[in-house]
Amino acid sequence: MVAEEPADLRTGRPHPARIYDYLLGGKENYPADRLAAEEIGRGWAGLRDSMRANRRFMRRVVRHLAVEEGIRQFLDVGTGLPTPPNLHEVAQGAAPESRVVYVDNDPVVLVHARALLTSGRPEGRVACLDADVRDPEAILSAPELRDTLDLDRPVALSLIAILQYVVDDGVAKRVIDRLMEPLPAGSVLALSAVTADSAPEQVARGVAAFSTCGIPLKARNKAEVEGLFDGLDLLPPGVVLVHHWRPDDDAAVESDAHVHLYGGVARKV
Repeated sequence: MVAEEPADLRTGRPHPARIYDYLLGGKENYPADRLAAEEIGRGWAGLRDSMRANRRFMRRVVRHLAVEEGIRQFLDVGTGLPTPPNLHEVAQGAAPESRVVYVDNDPVVLVHARALLTSGRPEGRVACLDADVRDPEAILSAPELRDTLDLDRPVALSLIAILQYVVDDGVAKRVIDRLMEPLPAGSVLALSAVTADSAPEQVARGVAAFSTCGIPLKARNKAEVEGLFDGLDLLPPGVVLVHHWRPDDDAAVESDAHVHLYGGVARKV
């Protein structure tokens, strides 16, 4: 019997998911990620606040979709490392029968996701698949997706803090359109994306630092983020800085200048 070769975890170069984990106070990161995060953070002082506001945005969106919109299926592309409460925990906390498919292409993320991102409710299901956001065909054709989600029923496509790494607007919109195409009417798109509108100089320094670390990143203005929702019906309050999307007591931040992501949710009709 031939021993299986260990997976190449590619820990010698920084990865956005592990940088994000470090900024959120997680432990599943490596020296290359920590070095990159510190370098980026030197010029982008609001990055940690923005990421935390984004995480709270995800929780509010999922809770709203489960409770108010009756969504029971979620396709989360660009999952990142597990950080409680995770999307499926929020969804199943509101509706135990919820089903979630997580998608990422970082091997470290996948190792932890497959171990930790499992359904906490017998009525629900959770699956993880290895695919890149830029390859929607691989996502849609994956058996994990077809075995977990019923594409005859509404699905929430979650693209939270991932599209800044797809720097070409045309490519980003084609990815969205292709992933939404097989989903039935009543499905929704939830996304957040980095913007420089609230702190132009800070975010410009951060984008440059990401690039220096080998991670191209694009900050989009409000019109560009709104354009990603073309063809869908935006739910109120539209595209706003993420802490302004249906805020609760946990959403407050000191100033809009501390939050550098726009977010929104839209329905397919």
